[in-house]
Amino acid sequence: MTVWDDLVGQDRVREQLSAAARDADTLVTAHSAGKPVPTGSKMTHAWLFTGPPGSGRSTAARAFAAALQCVSPDRALGGEPGCGFCDGCHTSLIGTHADVEVVRTDLLSIGVKETRELVRRAQLSPAGGRWQAIVLEDADRLTEGAGNVLLKAVEEPAPRTVWLLCAPSLEDVLPTIRSRCRHLTLRTPPVDAVADVLVRRDGVDPERAASAARATQGHIGRARRLATDERARSRRAAVLKLPLRIEEIGGCFKAAQELIDTATEDAKQVSEEIDAKETEELKAALGAAAGGRMPRGTAGVMKELEDRQKRRKTRTQRDSLDLALTELTGFYRDVLAMQMGSRIAIANTDAQDALDRVAGSSTAERTLRRIEAVIACRRALDRNVAPLLAVEAMTMALRAG
Repeated sequence: MTVWDDLVGQDRVREQLSAAARDADTLVTAHSAGKPVPTGSKMTHAWLFTGPPGSGRSTAARAFAAALQCVSPDRALGGEPGCGFCDGCHTSLIGTHADVEVVRTDLLSIGVKETRELVRRAQLSPAGGRWQAIVLEDADRLTEGAGNVLLKAVEEPAPRTVWLLCAPSLEDVLPTIRSRCRHLTLRTPPVDAVADVLVRRDGVDPERAASAARATQGHIGRARRLATDERARSRRAAVLKLPLRIEEIGGCFKAAQELIDTATEDAKQVSEEIDAKETEELKAALGAAAGGRMPRGTAGVMKELEDRQKRRKTRTQRDSLDLALTELTGFYRDVLAMQMGSRIAIANTDAQDALDRVAGSSTAERTLRRIEAVIACRRALDRNVAPLLAVEAMTMALRAG
C-alpha cells in the first residue's frame, strides 16, 4: 500500500506528485553524493492544492510530504518514492516525523504569531529527513498580516524546505503567494470510488458505504463520518425533514431554533473533552498546586487559553451549521432534478418520500429560490450575522419559496 492510495479519483494529480517526488529524491541523492544537481526538475519549493471540500487536498499534501521522506531501499532499484512502509513514509503519515509539520486550525483564522513560528521553523535544515515539509491545511484562513509574513518565506525559501498549502480555490489565497506556488487542482472524487475506499479501508458494509458516498456526493470525510457514526446519520435525517416542517410560520421559527441548538450541542460535545484536557495540561505545566491554586502571574496565560477555546467552539458550531446547510442544499438539488426530469442520480434516496412531496407541491422556479435562500444564509454567517437570525430568515424564505 503506497502513500498515494488515499488519493481517490485524482490520477492526474497523483502522476504529477509522483514525478516531482522522483525528481526530489534525485536532487537529494545527487547533493549527498557531491554530484551535479540535474536540471529540468519537476520539484519546486512551494505547492498550492485547491479543490472543493472533500476532494482530498490535505490528503494529497500529506502523501506528497511522506513521499519526500521515503527511505525505501527499492528507490535505488528504480522504485518510486512513497512506498508507504518505510520509516520515513510511516512516521510522516501518522504525524510523528520530525521534519513534517502539519498545520491545521480549529479557530476562525491563523494569525501573524503562529505564522511567524512556522516561518522560523522553515528556515531550519531537516533534522533527520530528506526535506523539511510544512503542510498548511487551512491556507485560506490566514489573515492578511499572516499572509504577508508567509510571503517572505515563500519568496526566499530554505534550500530543502517545501511549503504545501491547501485552500478551496485560488481566490482564497493572496495573489502574491499563489503566483509563487505550483498549482494543483483536485476534483470531487467519483461516488463509486469513495464507496470503495470506505469498504476497503474502513471495513464499512458495502450498502452503507454506497449510501454514504451518494448522500455526500463524493465528499470523503463526510462520507466516512456518515457511514461510521450513528449520531451523524440521525442529525442528517433531522435536517432533511426540515422542508416538511416549515408550512406554518411557527414551524419556521421552531425549525430554525432546533438547527441552532443541534449545532451548539455538537460544538459543546467536541469542545468539552478537548478543553478539559488542555486546561489540565496547562495547569500542570504552570505548576498549579494540588488544590488547583495557580501560581502568581499565570492568570494572563489561562485567560489566553480560555479565549482560544471560545473561538474554537465558535468555529465548531459554524462548521456544524454549515454542514447542515450543505445537506439542505443537496436536498433541494434533488428536488430540482426531479422537477426538471433530469437523469442525474438522486443523492438523498433515503428521503425519497420527502423529495416527492416537496417536488410535487412546488415548481422548479420556487426550488431555485429556495436554494438561493440557503446560499444567502451561508453568506450571512460568513459575515458574522447572528446565527439564529440568519437561519430564521432562511426558513421564512424557504416557506415563501
